[in-house]
Amino acid sequence: MSQLFTESIVVPVANREDAQATAVALEPYDIGDITVLHVIEKGEGVPDKTPVEQSKQIATESFAAFRETFPEAKTEITYRRDVVAGIIEVARDTDASAIVFRPRDSARIFKFLAGDRSLRLITEAKRPVIALSEEVSD
Repeated sequence: MSQLFTESIVVPVANREDAQATAVALEPYDIGDITVLHVIEKGEGVPDKTPVEQSKQIATESFAAFRETFPEAKTEITYRRDVVAGIIEVARDTDASAIVFRPRDSARIFKFLAGDRSLRLITEAKRPVIALSEEVSD
């Protein structure tokens, strides 16, 4: 039995601007259920990048921005040190047919030091991963 790529997707977003841009890039496509995900990076023994309350506020703003385009989108927050593992875990737990994301520019030095999250997501996920184009075609 076959399954549509976009029957039920998980869409990770980092902040309000990313959520808006991702929703705009996703808008031209026929999508089933959407779960918008924000991963709050927890330190696991090291200081958090931002206070948890501030991170929750960023998630709330991100969800609101995404819902301007997709009002029926579900939302999910997960707390993980490893963002990619958090995305993959939520996709598994929600039985998503695919993970859909908009690659973000980051400096080469960051990719070298921290690893390329896009590459890890594509190679480690056990389901299709769809990267949205930066440009929206008419």
